[in-house]
Amino acid sequence: MLWEWLVMPQGLKNVPATFNRTVSHVLRPLRAFAPSYFDDIFVHSRAEDGLSAVDVHLRHLRKVFEMMRENKLYANLKKCVFCAPEIPVLGCYVSKSGVRADPEKISSICSWPTPKNQTELRQWLGLANYLHKYTKDYAGLIQPMSSLLKKDVAWDWRPEHQDVFDAVKKSLASAPVLMLPDTSRPFHVVCDASDFAIDVLSCSLMLRVVSAS
Repeated sequence: MLWEWLVMPQGLKNVPATFNRTVSHVLRPLRAFAPSYFDDIFVHSRAEDGLSAVDVHLRHLRKVFEMMRENKLYANLKKCVFCAPEIPVLGCYVSKSGVRADPEKISSICSWPTPKNQTELRQWLGLANYLHKYTKDYAGLIQPMSSLLKKDVAWDWRPEHQDVFDAVKKSLASAPVLMLPDTSRPFHVVCDASDFAIDVLSCSLMLRVVSAS
């Protein structure tokens, strides 16, 4: 007698990729306002055609729910957030104003004590690297600390390393809100490189409306 799973069981190594591919395929017709990442669906809406943002949002939610029902996908109501001005997305908070870093992650990084060995430094950099886009010239800034992680390099924490450590903390403590890309404007790609880092920036120029001096 042969048995066949009715649904994919947990524990198989290809479950995450298969599930992500399935959800992406199901929601493909709605991706303009409902992108997904694994089991998270982010529905975003704005006022249009004389309707308020809330009315448009409710319309979008209905389309998402109908698509989920047709494909037997189920949502956990306790984990759902509706009509929120800001939502957490992969360690950041996204709103119409832009993308800001998660305050809890910033607090964890800024409260981290001075590393005493390579393991502790590697752990701290693992946290800080996740929010590197909020620190200007991050790769160049941390280069002195990164050099301590090279093979066969003896641990020697000097004042210059402490200065860099404190500078990254200070930068993240005042992390800016990053603007969302405006696809109606042309994008420019800016590149730079040095002996120990490369930098690529995709940006769009904002028009100055009013200026005074």
